[in-house]
Amino acid sequence: MTKDQSPIILAFSGGLDTSFCVPWLKEHYKREVITACVDTGGIDQEAAVALEKRALALGAVEHLLIDAKQEFFETVIRHLIAGNVLRGNAYPLCVGAERGLQAEKLARLAQERGATTVAHGCTAAGNDQVRFEVALRTLNPGLEVLAPVRDNSWVRDEQLAYLEQNDMPLPAQGSAYSINRGLWGITIGGQETLTSENSIPESAWVLSANAFAEPLEPSTHTLRFSKGIPAALDGKALPPVKLIETLEQLAGSYGIGRGIHLGDTVLGTKGRVAFEAPAAISLITAHRELEKLVLSAQQMRIKDSVAAVYGDLVHEGKQLDLACDDIEALLVSSQRRVSGTVSFTLRPGQLFIDGVGSDHSLLAATKGVYGESAGEWTPSDALGYARILSLPGSLQTRAAGH
Repeated sequence: MTKDQSPIILAFSGGLDTSFCVPWLKEHYKREVITACVDTGGIDQEAAVALEKRALALGAVEHLLIDAKQEFFETVIRHLIAGNVLRGNAYPLCVGAERGLQAEKLARLAQERGATTVAHGCTAAGNDQVRFEVALRTLNPGLEVLAPVRDNSWVRDEQLAYLEQNDMPLPAQGSAYSINRGLWGITIGGQETLTSENSIPESAWVLSANAFAEPLEPSTHTLRFSKGIPAALDGKALPPVKLIETLEQLAGSYGIGRGIHLGDTVLGTKGRVAFEAPAAISLITAHRELEKLVLSAQQMRIKDSVAAVYGDLVHEGKQLDLACDDIEALLVSSQRRVSGTVSFTLRPGQLFIDGVGSDHSLLAATKGVYGESAGEWTPSDALGYARILSLPGSLQTRAAGH
């Protein structure tokens, strides 16, 4: 039998784990390694150049940067906005929501290059190992998936020693915090997030480090949505990705979107991570308020119930499941009338919704005035409705013998 000589496609971030994987895979499998970074946000030109330089220096035969920011918005983020998805009522899935798309790009690249094997640098302790495995095996059950760090239980010191012994470039050292960045926000992990008692220090925040030490004056802004899609900021039409990047800088300077999420990991244990998601929190807050104006109570209730399931599926790396397609179809349908403008004021640590307007306003559609005068009904209609509504309670009281 001919030995497999196809290249190994390695998901590459430039950190210690994936840096270690490049020479180790080459040595252990005697095959070429192609590194691929799927850009779903947070990689500027300088970082892109540095990633390619590092990958080639580590022994990769080729390095690819795949721009997937727009596709990330179209396939995932637009649905997270439509569903107002906040895990634990706090965390907008800053990092992790993109893993399914990244896995899809890796699987497609493997097919294009005739590769039978893909690899990632995930450890056994995190969520991403499961997300990658689930997505990759869903896309191509026959694809071999390698995870050297997880499967061999390599620890940080062992990986550093291996790179040093082989005269390989080491990733930047010295930071006490692990930072992951994408289009939808940033996660920050450190000693403080390993337990539940304390926050990370002020110096560890990335987007809002000086938001409270050097507070900005309040400022008022507007967001316009078109069928649930963010379309304009402060009256300027912007493509969704550019709008998110611009809003991240604006709201981040006020300390909007900071949080520490304590919740359930994919493995079933509890986990804790700090996050900064100024654009995500701003958009979801504004979008939710617009929906209150244009959607009925039943629409909101049904949508909220399926959005919670959708958030769980994305968190677990199951967004390629057909159930997600079904939920996404409902979410898209629910946004048909979610068009309008939301005005808001930013203050340090606070986003305040000033007002909201839409051509599809259900508030403006009624002839009545809340708390003031009846509209499509008469006072006697209201009395009769109250009597009918009280019937179940009245019958329960009577049945109890009172």
